[in-house]
Amino acid sequence: MNIREINAMRGPNYWSVRRHKLIVMVLDLEKMEEFPSNKIKGFSKRLKNMFPSMYSHRCSVGEPGGFFQRVEEGTWMGHIIEHIALEIQTLAGMDTGFGRTRDYGEVGVYNVVFSYMEESVGRYAAEASVKICEALIAAKDYDLDPDIQKMRELRESSRLGPSTGSIVEEAESRGIPWIRLNKYSLCQLGYGANQKRIQATVTSETSSIGVELACDKEDTKYLLEQAEVEVPRGDIISRESSLEDACRYVGYPLVIKPIDGNHGRGITVDIQNYEGAVVAFHAAKEVSRRVIVEKYITGEDYRLLVINNVLVAGAIRTPAHVVGDGKQTVESLIDEVNRDPRRGYGHENVLTQITVNDLTRTIIKDAGKTLDSVLEEGEKLILKDTANLSTGGTAEDITDIIHPANVSMAERISKIIDLDICGIDIMTTDISKPLSETGGAILEVNAGPGFRMHLAPTSGLPRNVAAPVIDKLFPKQGDTGRIPITAITGTNGKTTTSRLIAHMAKMKGYRVGYTTSDGVYIQNRLLMTGDCTGPSSAEFVLKDPTVNFAVLECARGGLLRAGLGFKNCDVAVVTNVSADHLGLKGIHTVEQLARVKGVIPETVLPDGYAILNADDDLVYEMRRSLDCKVALFSMDEENSRVKALQRKGGITAIYENGFVTICKGEWKMRVMKAVNIPLTYGGKADFMIQNVLAAVLAAHVQGIRIEDMKVALETFIPSASQTPGRLNLFKFENFSILLDYAHNPAGMRALKQFSDNLEASHKVCIIAGIGDRRVEDNNLIGSIAAEMSDEIIIRQDKRLRGKTEEELIKMLNDGIKMQNPKMKTTVIPSEKEAITHAVNNAKKDSLIILCSDVVPDALELVQKFKAQEASGKKIFAQ
Repeated sequence: MNIREINAMRGPNYWSVRRHKLIVMVLDLEKMEEFPSNKIKGFSKRLKNMFPSMYSHRCSVGEPGGFFQRVEEGTWMGHIIEHIALEIQTLAGMDTGFGRTRDYGEVGVYNVVFSYMEESVGRYAAEASVKICEALIAAKDYDLDPDIQKMRELRESSRLGPSTGSIVEEAESRGIPWIRLNKYSLCQLGYGANQKRIQATVTSETSSIGVELACDKEDTKYLLEQAEVEVPRGDIISRESSLEDACRYVGYPLVIKPIDGNHGRGITVDIQNYEGAVVAFHAAKEVSRRVIVEKYITGEDYRLLVINNVLVAGAIRTPAHVVGDGKQTVESLIDEVNRDPRRGYGHENVLTQITVNDLTRTIIKDAGKTLDSVLEEGEKLILKDTANLSTGGTAEDITDIIHPANVSMAERISKIIDLDICGIDIMTTDISKPLSETGGAILEVNAGPGFRMHLAPTSGLPRNVAAPVIDKLFPKQGDTGRIPITAITGTNGKTTTSRLIAHMAKMKGYRVGYTTSDGVYIQNRLLMTGDCTGPSSAEFVLKDPTVNFAVLECARGGLLRAGLGFKNCDVAVVTNVSADHLGLKGIHTVEQLARVKGVIPETVLPDGYAILNADDDLVYEMRRSLDCKVALFSMDEENSRVKALQRKGGITAIYENGFVTICKGEWKMRVMKAVNIPLTYGGKADFMIQNVLAAVLAAHVQGIRIEDMKVALETFIPSASQTPGRLNLFKFENFSILLDYAHNPAGMRALKQFSDNLEASHKVCIIAGIGDRRVEDNNLIGSIAAEMSDEIIIRQDKRLRGKTEEELIKMLNDGIKMQNPKMKTTVIPSEKEAITHAVNNAKKDSLIILCSDVVPDALELVQKFKAQEASGKKIFAQ
């Protein structure tokens, strides 16, 4: 079996609009297409032995054991690999269960689709599942353990931590979108100008002074002392010669720790004599230049969490430890503790397994024990120097028993240090009594405190401590941090419609970011070039903190490759659907292509609008799967579909009596005469009128007034700057050049309709075959070109896309001959040379129709010719 490609969906996609995290593996079964599972001796038994837990897979049978029943009856290997990929992720602690295997459109080739929790794990599971299946087929032994451990390691290295993850989950539950900004814990909540950022539990509103103070134990202690907050007596030194005096001043027992350390590094506690202090001093010096010598406070280790100056949770923490039974060794006691089902690898469970590392061995040795020592019954042995859950510690929620005086103190401390999210470490014998009565003290104030101990304590009530973080970042009721998003898709007209909508929004005063097949623009500044219609380009706009209105062109390629770059939009426009790129990525029919395009309107929020072309059957049918409002546009004011929606009071846009008109119900609001809209070339370009209808409807439902639309339409001039490669007409002294991006039969027909309205003594069409189109598509491009011109020049695209130059020329020639066997045809592979040839040989009053795939290069050359003519030069030879 051969894996052709593995793609990871990260947003709404062809396979599921609601399940965003999907692996799509294109798998060629090769000879195994002839061998379903029931034809392989012993396969079913081997599968059950390796994965007995797969009994829970119901499959299409709909009951436990259903998948095994399918295997015994006979099913194809792609289906089995799908289930293996899901099961090994579950065994690695990532319980995920959505999958489907579908025909790719070629014999023996399938799309194997399954859900994942972490992309790196999903990709690994795809490859591992094929290897496992091949081993089962060949009856070879296969050790699953290395794969399971590898997936656990991949998960821990790539997943968001518990604290960040909880905040993101709370944001999602409120409809707040988010984007991960790096491979660590920096995340954006909301979009564009309305975004907030978090990094673990530090937010974009966290005071940098507060963080700096919390990281400086000396300044923290000084400020708390000045505010009469109980802190341990202590001294700060940098030389060993000062240690003895410090020890005498503070008094034993001591704690020695680095002044700017974290995560427990370099800390030594319960020091009883000067010799121990010397050792601890040097351990702290390895971490920090200056060292704190502090009174060791006896009691329990408590953590209080304050968010937005309000105490929200408290926990008592206990370091990883074992308790003897008088029989077992320390090592066996650790093993017994780790068998607790609540303990797992990393953060996969409530508790983390206790690992024995050099630090653990040192602590055991300092206690006079070894791993082989047998502890007396009831004897407690601490194994770590901190109570962190990540090192195997435990936490018990004590929020409800904290004394009001301690609550008030904690909230006061958060204001003194100026932290919006603050973790306060307290040592006391009883948190239900004021520190002044117990002799307890504040040990530390932490910026960016971990939430795990409060979200999932070992015992006691879990606390949703992420909720107050979101309350602070988005204080207004219902605030989702979103910005208006208009998404545009279709076969043709996407880019012009996107640009026009963006232009209207800019005229309204929005700061607009928009994506097109030409590039990404932020407020008219081109910041990325090339085809930018995929998810990464959409995210580029949505991450920009200056943007408060997004217009996103969405093409099939990015959607099939990775899904959409956003979860929901407010308005979706579908211009049309016609045959284009068929035969690629498993999309072989125009109906399948319509399902791909239909993903975009399915993402519209319930109060938003899907704007559909009522003249296109496939587009109109999309309304059936939508949960949002629908608005229709049509070139025919008598369109029965539009009439039906108007009778229901719906919103439509129509072309009537020469006007672009918006209708609310059956009431008409005329926007402009088409002949007065520059984009339509005096009403000659029907497909541009159609684009205008879609755009004004999108603008209308976004609250843009008709008066503002008129100004926008009047100032949106078809040109190399505003609409590059879309009906760019250049008039020379003796001829004209019409440059357009037409690259499929539907685009060519629209170009023909427009050019038929242009008077010319002779029409020359420059076309190219496209390597990733079907033979019949290239034939049709040639045929339409022959119908619209008197002469054809065949050039070549920069990228052949899997075909040879000869093959493409033949496809076009075959189409040309079908229409006009006597058509004059010249082959000039270089686009630059083809254009130059056409210009040098242009007849008086002729029209050169240039279909270009690399629009910037073609525009540059044509504009160079214009400059030469303006300077008095009449010869354009290169």
